[in-house]
Amino acid sequence: MARKFLDLTFTPSVVETQLQFGHGQGQRLAENKALRELELEDDVLSGAEAEFIQARDSFYMATVNEDDWPYVQHRGGPTGFLKVLDEKTLAYADYRGNQQMLSMGNLQGNTRTSLFFMDYANQRRLKILAHSEYVDAREATGTIAELLKSVTDADYPAHIERIVLFHVVAYDWNCPQHITPRYTRSEWRAATDL
Repeated sequence: MARKFLDLTFTPSVVETQLQFGHGQGQRLAENKALRELELEDDVLSGAEAEFIQARDSFYMATVNEDDWPYVQHRGGPTGFLKVLDEKTLAYADYRGNQQMLSMGNLQGNTRTSLFFMDYANQRRLKILAHSEYVDAREATGTIAELLKSVTDADYPAHIERIVLFHVVAYDWNCPQHITPRYTRSEWRAATDL
């Protein structure tokens, strides 16, 4: 587990609950209170995280509205639609959808976002905490035009309305326990085309 992720998510109430139910991580944190007082730098993505993200064709994105209600949205596209711009920044092109704008509206009041990436076939998952923003793609001049080029998929001709950026704060790899293997059509074809 990345230390920054632990610092942000293992709040005093989480540690208390872990201790209540006899789980070891809470005990270790309770014994090492100095860890929570460290000013930890934001995590940076390594090659392993970048490769994993770029191999995905979907992820889940959670935001919170101004009434403190969470909202989880599935985002999908061709493999690699979520671009790793650098070790701290992810981005994707956002096209016209159902026009509810729930996630985008939530980001107006709270930029904190949780991203959840699943690789069902290989029983792996990656969690990312980030600050998010969106850029209006209709204002594609200067640096926005360059950003637009970096997220555009030439094989997908739809009009890009927004560019969504994630500024990574922390990440954590989860254990494979209870991940039921599932396969996409292309994974299934590759596995059975011997």
